Amino acid sequence: MKINGHRVDPTEYVRAYRQRSLGVFERIAEDQVAALIEILATARRDRRHVFTCGNGGSAATASHFASGLGKDGSFGRDHKFRVISLTDNIAWITSLANDTDYSQVFVEQLKNFAQPGDVLVAFSASGNSPNVVRAIEWANEQNLRTVGITGRPGGRLSTLASQPIIVDSEHMGHIEEAHFLIQHLVSYYFVEGE
Repeated sequence: MKINGHRVDPTEYVRAYRQRSLGVFERIAEDQVAALIEILATARRDRRHVFTCGNGGSAATASHFASGLGKDGSFGRDHKFRVISLTDNIAWITSLANDTDYSQVFVEQLKNFAQPGDVLVAFSASGNSPNVVRAIEWANEQNLRTVGITGRPGGRLSTLASQPIIVDSEHMGHIEEAHFLIQHLVSYYFVEGE
């Protein structure tokens, strides 16, 4: 493998990448993640819906998060999460993108389900994905609790979300890895920590 014209030893690359990842993980703000846990615990107690969204790798993380809360965080418990990933209905998303505008694919789904007091958790590594930003804007207008999980410097998502979680990295891979860790920290709190 070559980086900037120089051959890089694969073992050294893996070691260096892993070290950078660990450094990013160490800088995840524990108080911000704990605040998300509290928001979700309240939503579950009050029977509020929790919606997740994102694009690309963030869509996969949003989907995984919904699965973690819906199955693992709810299975065998009296109080269950009412969680929906807005990334998972491909027919609905593609019809909205085709017939309206891709920036509306999450907002239009929220319009069918969301009520004041519900929660929207949005993932965007850049913090500037138009459909994610528009979903947060709409959710704020409708008095939902909004959580924006992003990377540095945070983009619009970090200023619009009522509860931002900003991963301290500008490297897309490290941001997405940290987002995945965050959703596992939260999901497994409800599996193991309660």
